[in-house]
Amino acid sequence: MAELSSNFKCVELCKGINGLDKIVLREIRGSSAEVYLYGAHVTSWKNDRGDELLFMSSKAIFKPPNAIRGGIPICFPQFGGHGALEKHGFARNRVWAVESNPPPLPTISANRAFVDLILKPSDEDYKIWPHYFEFRLRVSLGPAGDLMLTSRIRNTGTDGKPFSFTFAYHTYLSVSDISEVRVEGLETLDYLDNLLERERFTEQGDSITFESEVDKVYLSTPTKIAVLDHEKKRTFVIRKDGLPDAVVWNPWEKKAKGIVDLGDDDFKHMVCVEAACIEKPITLKPGEEWTGRQDISIVPSSYCSGRQHYGT
Repeated sequence: MAELSSNFKCVELCKGINGLDKIVLREIRGSSAEVYLYGAHVTSWKNDRGDELLFMSSKAIFKPPNAIRGGIPICFPQFGGHGALEKHGFARNRVWAVESNPPPLPTISANRAFVDLILKPSDEDYKIWPHYFEFRLRVSLGPAGDLMLTSRIRNTGTDGKPFSFTFAYHTYLSVSDISEVRVEGLETLDYLDNLLERERFTEQGDSITFESEVDKVYLSTPTKIAVLDHEKKRTFVIRKDGLPDAVVWNPWEKKAKGIVDLGDDDFKHMVCVEAACIEKPITLKPGEEWTGRQDISIVPSSYCSGRQHYGT
């Protein structure tokens, strides 16, 4: 192991599955996170009791050029599958570099274990997406165990041309039983239903629950979304900035059986709630930079009162 920080020896570079390099973040109170350089992919986030909070597929393939199924894949420069680009873009299929001296972030990272990663386009990337960029990602673990991902994407082209992209943190949360999960904060909002050729609807329920396959892009969403796990009596609170949309996805039984790197029953123990920017692509002129942040924390929840309270 190579120590990258003297902050309680909380940031270490080591080997993961199949010899792939990964960064391990440890907070002094006991929480931890793991980030593979392949894809800048967060594959583990544990609380101070060692409980895994992210879902990883039982059949995840840790072998390039396959994307890793589970955790938090980075979808850039597109979400979905269009044109010459592979589905969800190429950022999750590239080896990122650790950046030792990145430009300062406006957000305070004091008392956080963190790592800064960077991706620049290769010649092959430029052939399929002809733009020059720098993508910086900071993954940080707070004293209370919250997990924050901050992305900064800059147009470094010198040809005077802007570029546009869509983006998502494709977050897989670990849940006890998908039938006992509900998502709050998206009620009454418009969404695009990917199961119905992106037809636009308005959410009618007072919360989102799961009885079959769900694949929706909610639009103009609030900065906070809550995912309540009845059985484990805990709530994921997702706070986001710069990411107006939110994807909610579960493949359910039939679709799960058709996904080669997903176990047949894995759908029961996962839900994807993703901070995203999809409906209106982000456009950057040369020299411009975009920032998008997602912060996930855990709070206890009880179903005794009917409605939950998960902070402000």
